[in-house]
Amino acid sequence: MDIDALIEEFRTKFGASPRLFRAPGRVNLIGEHTDYNDGFVMPFAIDRDTVVAGRHRDDRKIEAVAHDLSESATVDLDATPQKKRKSWIDYVEGTARSLEEEFGKVAGADIIISSDVPIGAGLSSSAALEISIGFALLSMSEIVIDRERLAFAAQRAEHEYAGIRSGIMDQFASSFCTKGSAMLLDCRSLEREQIPFETPEVATIVCDTKVKHSLASSEYNKRREECEEGVRIISERIPGVKALRDVTIEQLEQLKNDLPDVVYRRCRHVISENKRALDAADAFKRHDTAEAGRLMFESHRSLRDDYEVSSAELDALVEIAKGVDGVYGARMTGGGFGGCTVNLVKRTAIDEFEKEIREGYQAKFGKEPDIYQFHAADGASEIVG
Repeated sequence: MDIDALIEEFRTKFGASPRLFRAPGRVNLIGEHTDYNDGFVMPFAIDRDTVVAGRHRDDRKIEAVAHDLSESATVDLDATPQKKRKSWIDYVEGTARSLEEEFGKVAGADIIISSDVPIGAGLSSSAALEISIGFALLSMSEIVIDRERLAFAAQRAEHEYAGIRSGIMDQFASSFCTKGSAMLLDCRSLEREQIPFETPEVATIVCDTKVKHSLASSEYNKRREECEEGVRIISERIPGVKALRDVTIEQLEQLKNDLPDVVYRRCRHVISENKRALDAADAFKRHDTAEAGRLMFESHRSLRDDYEVSSAELDALVEIAKGVDGVYGARMTGGGFGGCTVNLVKRTAIDEFEKEIREGYQAKFGKEPDIYQFHAADGASEIVG
């Protein structure tokens, strides 16, 4: 991203120099669709950001420009809120109004937004947008930033203004991750542990199917409802169960005949995925990349067969990766129905991996995937200097 060009654009449009704020996208190594079930996730922030150039206004209007779309819009915080316009401005308005519910009134602002987080790829471009907007508005309003409250305000914006009932993982990753580590997050207690996982020998490579997950919003909400149905039935039989987090795989098997088959399989994925996330964290701590990779392959199988959120393109990328010598693990990452896979690859095997992925995907689908090598980055911050 050309920060200097963004600053110059701001000066040209608004006649002043801006402050700059950034928030990263994320890749989830393991622990998928567990966050809204009070479970465990292990994302890392990627070295791709949404950047907000902004300055404080004395009124209550947000004059916003989406640089990458060449679009602009105005939000009047004293006017009636508008929701679910299916536009980027939903995230701006939703974040601003959710901040006010959480922190009190924020000032208006002139802002220009730019991002190099791939959109629609399951890398949480929406959370990067929400957290960068929130961080900017709070800072420019001289409100002390509480990152947990910022993350929950951003999640509320996603729920109420974009209509996606997301868990808390994406916003927490964009806020709290640290360079070089993945964050093991307990989505119930919010306890966080930074797990160093990057090594000189192993690269983290993301392959983008270039399939936009058009089903993700409706199917995501449906999966959440199916999990809630499982909790309702199980809690009638096992007192104290508040989420799938509270159920063991043995208890689930005992109640298998009491659950509709699809609900049973959704529950089986979440319960087993929670264990995989904890086991993977232990494996990374032991520097056992092979075991972490095995768990990633198992995670993909479960997401494909039990949770049914994969796609032909994602499955193909995982199968190609599995056949390349030097690949420890691969799985879909993100909401599903398109988007990306995440792969742990020996650095000596990167060229062969990329060759096999490009050729195999081209042969099957008539196009090449985008391939990125990401590094684990810090969460949101103001850009200074």
